[in-house]
Amino acid sequence: MIRRPPRSTLFPYTTLFRSRVRHLRASLTATNDSQEAGGQVGVEVGQIVSSAAKPNVVIAVLVFGCNRVTIQRNIDLLIKYRPSKEQFPIIVTQDCGHTQTAKVIQSYGDQLTHIQQPDLSDITVPPKEKKFKGYYKISRHYGWALNQTFRHFNHETAIVVEDDLDIAPDFFEYFMATYHILKSDPTLWCVSAWNDNGKEGVIENDSNLLYRTDFFPGLGWMLTKDLWAELESKWPKSYWDDWMRQPEQRKERACIRPELSRTKTFGKVGVSNGLFYEKHLKFIKLNEKYVPFTQRDLSYLKKDNYDVQFVKKVYDSPIVTWEDLKAGKVTLEGSVRITYHTKETFKKLTKLFGIMDDLKSGVPRTGYRGVVAFVHKNRRVYLAPPADWKGYDKSWS
Repeated sequence: MIRRPPRSTLFPYTTLFRSRVRHLRASLTATNDSQEAGGQVGVEVGQIVSSAAKPNVVIAVLVFGCNRVTIQRNIDLLIKYRPSKEQFPIIVTQDCGHTQTAKVIQSYGDQLTHIQQPDLSDITVPPKEKKFKGYYKISRHYGWALNQTFRHFNHETAIVVEDDLDIAPDFFEYFMATYHILKSDPTLWCVSAWNDNGKEGVIENDSNLLYRTDFFPGLGWMLTKDLWAELESKWPKSYWDDWMRQPEQRKERACIRPELSRTKTFGKVGVSNGLFYEKHLKFIKLNEKYVPFTQRDLSYLKKDNYDVQFVKKVYDSPIVTWEDLKAGKVTLEGSVRITYHTKETFKKLTKLFGIMDDLKSGVPRTGYRGVVAFVHKNRRVYLAPPADWKGYDKSWS
């Protein structure tokens, strides 16, 4: 069996050792949610919302590392772009016990807190899973580090980042603005900086666009202490991100994601042995424009506002065939819709248009209400199920 690896678990595991842990505590006080107002789905909204950037919000940044000294590249960008170390304290959690990587992390002094996974023992896995042992170690590391962040350091919110990610200039601005939406909308359970279909040519070059998605993206994502309290006792032994995508965990909740990714991986080598990188990951476009999201009204991302406009936009778009669209025979202006009814048709269409074709627990990457939005020849296209869609089918995975 060839397993398509979790995309947010790309760092490698080698030599192990145990070391002491240094701690830094940071307090957090919650702010009131920003005022609600109507908006448009995935479009810029210009209204100023003064409550969106109150300075007493503290969001921890939890960086996962192992044995790559190139973690310096990621840390340098985090320190360069963060507004302040008080508002965004960085915790670098290291597995593997790799001495050279530890020295790189420790060289930043009080700019960050370095913690090290104490359990570096080997893991017994089923024989058929032997070559995937790295994913078991990753899951163990994640569970321990998230527990440290929310239990020991007592943070209320955290952004999870891997050591092989570049970040956009407005990375922190994006998370600070969406924090209030995440905290106030119970139908959301994460905010991600990543667009799985974020390649040049299939996205709109508009840094302002934000969406809801039923698919857990990972690769730079924000969660709350309340969510960790829900997941902690049942945290999986392996493949944690695919586990997050199961309906038992997702519970019909969504994440916020951007059109242009605010993260991009530079880690070709890792547990996954570079699978996906050459074919997909290296083509993801990283946002370069700073967007002042905290000065925008993002309440259009709340479910009650978003769904009405999203469904109207999708199903008011005229149906076209993929053959006519690919051949340039569609003469009408504006967005169009291509309908799929089966898993086989969905996979065929995604491959034809160069977007991700896999599904996890029946949910397509970037999908919302079964709809995958992308751009073809500068036109918005909705790959959508029929209007009477009944929900995701796990057998499609």
